[in-house]
Amino acid sequence: MGGRGRSRRTQRKHFRDGRENVWKKEKETQTEGEENTNNDNKRPVHWQPFAIENAAFDVYYKEQGIVPPHEWDSFVECLRKPLPAAFRINSSSQFSTDLRSQLEDEFMKSLQSEVTDGNDAEGIKSLSWYPDKFAWQSSFSRMQLRKNKSLERFHEFLKQENEIGNITRQEAVSMVPPLFLDVHRDHFVLDMCAAPGSKTFQLLEMIHQTSEVGTLPSGMVIANDVDVQRCNLLIHQTKRMCTANLIVTNHEAQHFPGCHMRKNLVNVSDLGMTELLFDRVLCDVPCSGDGTLRKAPDIWKKWSVGMANGVHCLQLQIAMRGLALLKTGGRMVYSTCSMNPVENEAVVSEILRRCGDSVELVDVSTELPQLIRRPGLKSWKVRDKGVWLASHKDACKHGRPGIVPSMFPSGQVHVDTPDSDQKITAGEIVEEGETADVLVSEVSSLPLERCMRIVPHDQNTGAFFVAVLQKIAPLPVLQTKSNKQSDSDEKVKQVEVAVEKNANEMDVEVTNEEPAKASADAGVVDNESDEAFLDTNPSKKLKASEPESNKVNSRAAKANDKRKLQVQGKWYGVDPVVFFKDDAILTNIKEFYGIHDWFPFSNRLLTRNSDTNHVKRIYYMSESVKSVVELNFLGGEQLKITSIGLKMFERQTSREGTSTPCVFRISSEGLPLLLPHMTKQIACASPGDFKHLLQYKSIKFPDLVDDGFREKVATLSLGCCVVVLNQGNEGLSDPPKVDKSTIAIGCWKGRSSLSVMVTAIDCQELLERLLVRFETEKGSLPDNKLANGDEAVKTDDVEVRQDSETVTLATTVG
Repeated sequence: MGGRGRSRRTQRKHFRDGRENVWKKEKETQTEGEENTNNDNKRPVHWQPFAIENAAFDVYYKEQGIVPPHEWDSFVECLRKPLPAAFRINSSSQFSTDLRSQLEDEFMKSLQSEVTDGNDAEGIKSLSWYPDKFAWQSSFSRMQLRKNKSLERFHEFLKQENEIGNITRQEAVSMVPPLFLDVHRDHFVLDMCAAPGSKTFQLLEMIHQTSEVGTLPSGMVIANDVDVQRCNLLIHQTKRMCTANLIVTNHEAQHFPGCHMRKNLVNVSDLGMTELLFDRVLCDVPCSGDGTLRKAPDIWKKWSVGMANGVHCLQLQIAMRGLALLKTGGRMVYSTCSMNPVENEAVVSEILRRCGDSVELVDVSTELPQLIRRPGLKSWKVRDKGVWLASHKDACKHGRPGIVPSMFPSGQVHVDTPDSDQKITAGEIVEEGETADVLVSEVSSLPLERCMRIVPHDQNTGAFFVAVLQKIAPLPVLQTKSNKQSDSDEKVKQVEVAVEKNANEMDVEVTNEEPAKASADAGVVDNESDEAFLDTNPSKKLKASEPESNKVNSRAAKANDKRKLQVQGKWYGVDPVVFFKDDAILTNIKEFYGIHDWFPFSNRLLTRNSDTNHVKRIYYMSESVKSVVELNFLGGEQLKITSIGLKMFERQTSREGTSTPCVFRISSEGLPLLLPHMTKQIACASPGDFKHLLQYKSIKFPDLVDDGFREKVATLSLGCCVVVLNQGNEGLSDPPKVDKSTIAIGCWKGRSSLSVMVTAIDCQELLERLLVRFETEKGSLPDNKLANGDEAVKTDDVEVRQDSETVTLATTVG
């Protein structure tokens, strides 16, 4: 199944995210003589956009009845229009209310005059169904935003705020599935097919929404994707969130590992969990993507019924795996950006049939009442190679092995018998070119009307399908047993190990052999359970030496060797996850920055380098992430982790060659979490000095305007420090009191100057936010004069060399 999944994923790249916007018209000059031999003049000829129609599409969806006949023209007309741009304000951003006010007070008015479509009353508006007016939609397509000069300022606003992380540009209907998950701050959440990461970002916002300054929620999110390059996109997207509660993994979703702790470790471990299960699962599966026709009109030309038929089985496998990883009482949302019932209701129907009373399709019709949605279909047909099929019996008669029973409303399997060779009646099969009016479809007895269909012409969006499933009891054993497991149970016996705890390491001995056994609820093969690889430092590959008395047969031994290779070199090309335990460095960091003893550092720091003598970056993880990492070690490192935790410290050296008391600086991402717990290397700057730092990046000490700030900076040690904006009362205490309104930036104190360690775009964004705030509350920021009365001159002479890829994200504590 892995090979089939990969081929389908290759198809998916052409159907979903990552496409170019092909609405634009390209220009090319051709000679008129090529079109008309009677005229030798030249004139520009405009290439037209892709043909936005497909006869097979019309035939298929008219027959499926996804909209009533009298709505068909409106439905298709809307599909042929470009999709309006939409975006979401990051609710956890310190400036979320400021951004909302700017949209309401400034852009709603300025963009009104640019509306060209008479049906739209507003140039930009909040989505009524999204909580707290944090989601917005414009009346302009992405192409219009890029090309229309009068929209340039709004477009630059969107680009800048998106890059900073204050907003996320996201299709409106794509925001819907996370809202129905009902995520709480203590939930363990799995996003099975997460890239490019906009929904993952939403989930992280929900986890962090009620967090106090300097604290972390007890929940976490695992974001998974099968494609390594898309994982990189996912990491880039979620990095803007600055969270210690995230793990990014790289697995086939249908085979996502359950991280079962080895049975012989259950009684000796105090971890509190023996397998990885989740409170919430988002199952936004790969699909044909015809719900995104407005965003990607190239699909019109490519569309065929085979696109949906080809991914049905993969979608079902992923959904069943998601339910297996879901805790009893947990909720899973299954969603697609497809309109095809074979990818939607058919998958949900088969889930309910397989799971029986273990899973319930939840009625959420009263939730988000302002979101217009249609009920799910209870009857549909399957079409394959120009033929309409009413049931699996018809598929068998026409020799269509790729059409499986689960695609039909009843899900009934037809088995050929000696008496089943009957003639096909005129009403059973309809050939290509004929109507299907006489074809009687099966009708499902399941409550599929509880599913949600979002169609484009209801609220000027794309199309989407959502189903909410509740797991009310453990799944039947037959539905949780892995496909890989049955073979391994018969061929190879697992070697179990006994563990003795010794200080910070776990030493391993082989004690006996026992057949492999599966978990009833999560059902994944523990391919590594015969290995004695339990140290929390993956660079140490412990080898279990088996006693001579425990010789296995040659076939089992050969398989055992293969398993050892998988464990020892399982994730080649991926940086290891190593707990950071250098007490000398950690003590130095804590003393230099005056970090309170109660701040939880124990077993919360890690690196991605097995050579701890050359560590460049130290990452911090929440308690929930730490528990998953420990379970992963105890289960043989089944998770392929591509990104984890929050970058908190980076090794830093000075261009001046001056030695500093601490070679690790605080990263911009880690500062909001750490600042409330710091007592040293902090200075409060006046609004004028803070403005100058943002504008000119580096200022000589004599040029600092405020005497108190200059004196405070003089007392700081060389190296990394934090500059906090004095908004009125911060200077009254030392260290300053930190709350959600605190604004701070990381800086570097050299021998003669103070330099900011924030990128230019982050400085610009923060400066603009401060200008708006000060103009609203206090008049304006101070002028551009330095202490000597001269105009500040912008300089790039920053006395710092960075050993990281880049300095990112201006820091705001909220």
